[in-house]
Amino acid sequence: MLKVNEIFASYGPVVALRGISLHVPEGGIVSILGANGAGKSSTLRAISGLVRISRGSIEFMGQRIDHLPPENIVQKGISQVPEGRLIFGELSVEENLRLGAYTRRDGGGIKKDMQLVYDYFPVLAERRKQTALTLSGGEQQMLAIGRALMARPRLLLLDEPSLGLAPLVTREIFKIIRAINGEGVTVLLVEQNARLALGIAQFGYVLETGVVALSDTSESLRENEDVRRSYLGY
Repeated sequence: MLKVNEIFASYGPVVALRGISLHVPEGGIVSILGANGAGKSSTLRAISGLVRISRGSIEFMGQRIDHLPPENIVQKGISQVPEGRLIFGELSVEENLRLGAYTRRDGGGIKKDMQLVYDYFPVLAERRKQTALTLSGGEQQMLAIGRALMARPRLLLLDEPSLGLAPLVTREIFKIIRAINGEGVTVLLVEQNARLALGIAQFGYVLETGVVALSDTSESLRENEDVRRSYLGY
């Protein structure tokens, strides 16, 4: 579904990505691991068109997308849940969700997908008229995921979905990510909690200072001594 081929990207004089390549098969869950500053978020932002690449290419469903503006990439079927959630705090839960569907014109489909989000996250249905700032951290993360789903993505990019959340809430979020994938949405997951990420992904990439240091099945990465010591804590 997604092919990232030898991409380079910079923030001014700082080179963030130094030839990153990765593949995401349709229907799967792929995780990206690495320390802070390894290039994980920059990779997702490059796929979304939020960071321009200077070399390489990005293909989605056989078509290059690295020249497209972010809104067109969303229309192609890629949605991102950004690190830190970035919800619209002064707007209601329902208004945030409707903004996720801003590229769509199918009123009936939007209504149906709104109900689907509420089925995934019943607490959002209960709080649909509340402003987003009144939600807990876990509820805000649910809202950020729900907002991305309102674009009806084929590929969902998740950037640190467990950040700042209690373990119980994190497990619930990951349970829902698995359910979303079970409904046919492909997932590319950036996550500091390597144990959880490798627990739901089929394949993983480990980044170090903007390059792919390791790539393998999740099972093999869990057994890799370097990964266990650096990311799994045993």
